[in-house]
Amino acid sequence: MAVFTSVSLDDVQPWIAQFPLGQALAIKGIASGIENSNFFLTTERGEYVLTIFENLDFEQLPFYLRLMEHLAARGVLVPAPVPNDKGELCVPLHGKPAAIVSKLEGSSELAPKPVHCAEVGAMLAKMHLAGADFPLHQPNLRGLSWWHFAAPTVLPHLSASEADLLRTEMHFQEAFHASPLYGRLQQGPVHADLFRNNVMFDGERLTGFFDFYFAGCDTWLFDVAVTINDWCVDLDTGVLDTARVRAFLDAYHAVRPFTADEQEAWQPMLRAGALRFWLSRLYDLHKPREAEMLTPHDPTHFERILRERIATPAPGLYA
Repeated sequence: MAVFTSVSLDDVQPWIAQFPLGQALAIKGIASGIENSNFFLTTERGEYVLTIFENLDFEQLPFYLRLMEHLAARGVLVPAPVPNDKGELCVPLHGKPAAIVSKLEGSSELAPKPVHCAEVGAMLAKMHLAGADFPLHQPNLRGLSWWHFAAPTVLPHLSASEADLLRTEMHFQEAFHASPLYGRLQQGPVHADLFRNNVMFDGERLTGFFDFYFAGCDTWLFDVAVTINDWCVDLDTGVLDTARVRAFLDAYHAVRPFTADEQEAWQPMLRAGALRFWLSRLYDLHKPREAEMLTPHDPTHFERILRERIATPAPGLYA
């Protein structure tokens, strides 16, 4: 989240009349994140989140918003989009697509313990199963095709060691993605960005996943790998915490059992999850966009994680 497009209370007042939320009482920009303009919105009916989409267009957005609506209707803890008086989930504000969703209770758990990881693992498995019959399809827009675009863009900015790592891992992932094993992995809608700051807790109780605007259709295992690489690591070293990994994977497996193919693909998929975020952070660093309150992320964090995943086998998906 960030603020690329400024919105005042005076801007919102006439616009919000199309929603069943009463008058807007307050609006405040949200500083974290780097993709869209986000605001906490207080209305006569309660607390909500307003998002103005900076990169996604009106044709792409139904996938994300309808997916959230689909999951919420099936008991997955996600923000529910609020339709306007015409049933639309996405409408223009300042000439850009905008949407309002319910605000989750609780706060982010930035120092997770195994109990928190288990909660996330179980809910992620539930989310994958609930999304299996979602009728819309959109590829993961930060998948392999985007890696092919981004890698040549950032290579001139890298040291010799970093460039060698990027080229080597790209070759490895191209072969992995083209393999029969990869083709057999179960697929469906994925969150694809389920970091600690995109999950809310009330104590040890998970209250919801949010920020679905990197979601797409990909392998479920990729979603697990991305999530493990954030929730179950030592942030200083990138080393996996075995207790947190085991709690997460066991809880996921109890809801949606992993397959033998997924077990075989687990190590290369953890590398894929690390590469995706190393590349995107490199791209954001070297090709920045202007924004109020923009907080850039350090690419070296995921470079460390990628090197660690290459060097050290992770715990298996199941015993």
